[in-house]
Amino acid sequence: MERRKIVIIGGVATGPKTAARCRRLDQDAEITIVERGDLISYAGCGLPFYVEDVIEEYDALLTTARGVLRDVSYFRDHWGVRVLDNTEALKINRKEKTVTVKDLRTGETRDLPYNKLVLATGASPFVPKMEGIELEGVHRLYNPHDAKTIKEALDRGARRVVIVGGGLIGMETCGAFVGRGCEVTVFEMMPHLVPALMDEEMALLLEKYLKERGVRVSTGSPVSKILDDGTGRVAGVETADGRRVDADLVVVAIGVRPNTELAVETGLDIGPTRAIAVNDCLRTSDPDIYAGGDCVENTHLVTGEKVYTPMGSTANKHGRIIADNINGKRTTFPGVTATAVFKMLDFNCGATGITEKKARELGYDVVTSLCPRRDHSHYIPGAEFFVVKLVADRKTGRVLGCQVVGEGDGVKRIDVAATVLKFGGDVKALADLDLAYAPPYSEAMDAIAHAANVIRNKVDGLAHGVPPVEMKRRLESDEDFVFADCRDRPSYEEQTIENERTINMPFEELMEGPPEFPKDKEIIFFCNTSIAAYAAERVLRSMGYEDVKFLDGSLDAWPFPLETLKKQP
Repeated sequence: MERRKIVIIGGVATGPKTAARCRRLDQDAEITIVERGDLISYAGCGLPFYVEDVIEEYDALLTTARGVLRDVSYFRDHWGVRVLDNTEALKINRKEKTVTVKDLRTGETRDLPYNKLVLATGASPFVPKMEGIELEGVHRLYNPHDAKTIKEALDRGARRVVIVGGGLIGMETCGAFVGRGCEVTVFEMMPHLVPALMDEEMALLLEKYLKERGVRVSTGSPVSKILDDGTGRVAGVETADGRRVDADLVVVAIGVRPNTELAVETGLDIGPTRAIAVNDCLRTSDPDIYAGGDCVENTHLVTGEKVYTPMGSTANKHGRIIADNINGKRTTFPGVTATAVFKMLDFNCGATGITEKKARELGYDVVTSLCPRRDHSHYIPGAEFFVVKLVADRKTGRVLGCQVVGEGDGVKRIDVAATVLKFGGDVKALADLDLAYAPPYSEAMDAIAHAANVIRNKVDGLAHGVPPVEMKRRLESDEDFVFADCRDRPSYEEQTIENERTINMPFEELMEGPPEFPKDKEIIFFCNTSIAAYAAERVLRSMGYEDVKFLDGSLDAWPFPLETLKKQP
């Protein structure tokens, strides 16, 4: 009996995973990986950490956990998989079921027959049409060769770095350069950083942290050209409004685009995101061709929309599912919640689901919470703060999204939220989860449960919050309201949000009797974390005050500069 022929185009993530799973399920199949580059199965997500020197050895990006190099011989000897590296797939003949490939070293072409074909062609960095983009010293961080080149430039003394793009890739890259002691400037053309992942107030907390670490951040500022020093090397960048920033090194990190050329040329369906369209078995419009990883689109489990969310974790899941289906084991991939995390030195950021902005665009009646919490009990050394934002549908209580930023471990809360999103859970279900608790690991009321309960209080009409961005706008307006710091006098005098409306109204004094304000006067309380401010709202409403609110997240989630007041006692 003739051996089944499985050809996989692409050898970084989905491809090798598909090959390994296929071999486990079928010991007789002839499995071939075609890879255009000279490296296979490398740790692409580890590249920034190599640049930063967190990963010291280059080969660590290319080896298994036991230190075995994942090269052609490894896949041949360990998996019985043939790898054709430095080989480009030129054409797919669906009628003859062959792939024409070209050896990039010799120029030789040949046809590979297949019974099942897998497209794992990945994505490529988007390179804008910009003056100076080809100058020496302008880089993309896409593969280990890029990382090695950038690291060598830093080792030679490059210190002034400009990053074009403030999205996920830009932020991971920024962390690497800051960790190396570079002078870093980040340009993002959108109004705030990581716009696809975070709402404005959360992105501003990240920006605040970056500025405290010496990073210059310029949002709403597209780079118009990269400057030449006269010798073909980069000298800096210039923005659309004429500002110039000098640089020894420029990294362009404005996202990736799916590699769909082969799919388009062979007539496969392309989805609305311009990535390859697949069904829930990751099969393309051709029943004998599958596709997965960064070249395909996914279904968003919250919105039901088709989305392009390239992620290494998703690519590996795709590989397993494709192999199952190729081998007669029907397995489906339901979609993604668009979960993403990144680490900026000691600052953790993450998101899952959709942002408040996106939810409003989709027509949801949105309710949110913004909660600064510790990652474990305060009496255990090492507890750190982080801020969690939860987004929900007011009508149903369904959780729509979650974001975290801060030095505390907010990432595991993102995992909890992603799980609830996967199953369409609501805020009550989230609050009721029986999460692991011990003082070294969490507070008795975990941060994610606290965020869910704040939303429940808002839906029940018990709590009325004002988001930080809206609060800043109101403080800068001529609206008439009282802005009350309900902490004790020493805390108020040490640091507060300065405004002509700001007064000190300690919570303890509220318990002694009502303030001298009309019952219909709008009063907005704030404290450190909003806990006392919410309590103050409840006290005044019990006294008959009709329009009492609190600042969501209060001082610990306030992303704008704080002022120190020196008042007379």
